[in-house]
Amino acid sequence: MANFVLIHGSFQGSWVWQPTTKLLRHAGHTVHAPTMDGCAERRHGLHGGITAATMAREIAYLLFYEDLDDVILAATSSGGIVMSKVAEMEPDKIKRLVYIDALAPQPGETVKDIVIVAPNQPPNDETEFAAGPNRQGMADRLFADLEPALKEWALDRATLHPKAGNAADLDKFWAQPWPATVVYCTGSVNPSKAHQHRTADKLNADWIELDAGHYPMLSHPDEMTRLLLAEVAK
Repeated sequence: MANFVLIHGSFQGSWVWQPTTKLLRHAGHTVHAPTMDGCAERRHGLHGGITAATMAREIAYLLFYEDLDDVILAATSSGGIVMSKVAEMEPDKIKRLVYIDALAPQPGETVKDIVIVAPNQPPNDETEFAAGPNRQGMADRLFADLEPALKEWALDRATLHPKAGNAADLDKFWAQPWPATVVYCTGSVNPSKAHQHRTADKLNADWIELDAGHYPMLSHPDEMTRLLLAEVAK
């Protein structure tokens, strides 16, 4: 039995992992997919000061209080930043890192350096503490490849993301080796293949290409589960 901790990205919550989580648990594994502070069902507690580092601390506490060791951490999208910070905080508890179409800024980089913004893309909606595309923007960009019913299900759950939720210093992370796998989704625009190749090269990680859009844990849960289960034996 393996311990999986699955980390969502911007505009998401634990819900994005739901189909894959069910399959992993059915296979007999322990699976945690926490929703981060200020996101999804926790959006009503949104406040200032939420960063990728504070989110990582939440997961570090989860590993401690649930007595989790030899953990396979998997992250999607901007969750890659959070996952990298968790590994830095709790290196002795980590078995393997799995970047699934995920961001991992290298020293000196920010998310703005990585994410490709389309010409004439409408500005994000903003509240005091959160920002992100409106529902139509999410439908047209983030969830564009999902089947109609699944797209509506995801749109009903998507929320704006804490404004500093992608901010973290990963210099210490990049200064040490990590066992890792990078899963590049060929139907996705962001993050780019070049960025993900740099992550894989820097970590000497296994490289996997998956014929899916940015959210394979939703759109391709069977394939996603098989890939994650293959990490157990590594």
